[in-house]
Amino acid sequence: MAEGPPAAFVALPDRAVLSVTGAPRLKFLHNILSNDVESLKPGQGRRAALMDVKGHLLAFVRVLADADAVRLEVAGDRREAVEQALVHYRVATPVRFAARPDVVLGLVGPEARGALAAAGAEVPELEEEGHVRAHLGGVEIEVARAGDLPGRGYVLHVPPQGTEAVAAALRAAGAIALSAPSLDALRVESGRPWYGPDVTEENLLHETGLLREYHSPTKGCYVGQEVVARLDARGGHVNKLMRGLRLTSPAAAGSTVTAEGKDVGRVTTAAISSRLGPVALAYVHRSRADPGSVVEVAGSPATVVALPFGEAG
Repeated sequence: MAEGPPAAFVALPDRAVLSVTGAPRLKFLHNILSNDVESLKPGQGRRAALMDVKGHLLAFVRVLADADAVRLEVAGDRREAVEQALVHYRVATPVRFAARPDVVLGLVGPEARGALAAAGAEVPELEEEGHVRAHLGGVEIEVARAGDLPGRGYVLHVPPQGTEAVAAALRAAGAIALSAPSLDALRVESGRPWYGPDVTEENLLHETGLLREYHSPTKGCYVGQEVVARLDARGGHVNKLMRGLRLTSPAAAGSTVTAEGKDVGRVTTAAISSRLGPVALAYVHRSRADPGSVVEVAGSPATVVALPFGEAG
């Protein structure tokens, strides 16, 4: 993981949880989402994308299977949009949807699991997106190993009335509260683009660099599958790609990336890394997307790097 505190927690206010019930819930979701979720057993999970028929990304979701329901953790303030799409595709399928009030917290750092144990919530070594119930600060929560967090941290689903008690228990166990800018720095270094700041309805899955994480190449039809298959058949060639940028001066989200006076991209998240200095995530035109390419951001030179930064050299 990128440099950071041993254990730190942060609120993820743009994330919300939607419950899906009904006997065919996993099969229903499997036929719509980009990843294989039908085979999930209670305690297992998987990340997946919800797309429209043209392959545009409507949402990223974490699919968590329980014995009697599936919980969808939806990023980017997209819970209502996801529910509307699922209702549209439900037709006569006997599944039901209900918004859950859970607050979503992120827990990151090499000692994250140790901090949970010190706070009274000992959890087993979980596979990615695996999840268990635990008690923290006298509050029953759900803990999931989160592959979309820096360092493959954890997300905690917490009843709203228990948020303060959970935060206090984590502080007492030595975890610190992490600021949003510090989280962005860890996220950029680790190459973790998120729905909302970095991914929107304008994007295709191939552009994000997250195809392997959110898509099963062996599953059958799902919404947007034809577009994904067509791009795969063409070698995955898209006009722009998510890349990292080593900057020579700080930038801001939305800044234009240029090369030889031409616009070639856009910064989605910018941060100041304690290890690397100013860095960013950006979509860069394929003509300038090779690692080592020199571009400019806000008039200052920048270098394109592969993600994550730790593997960029």
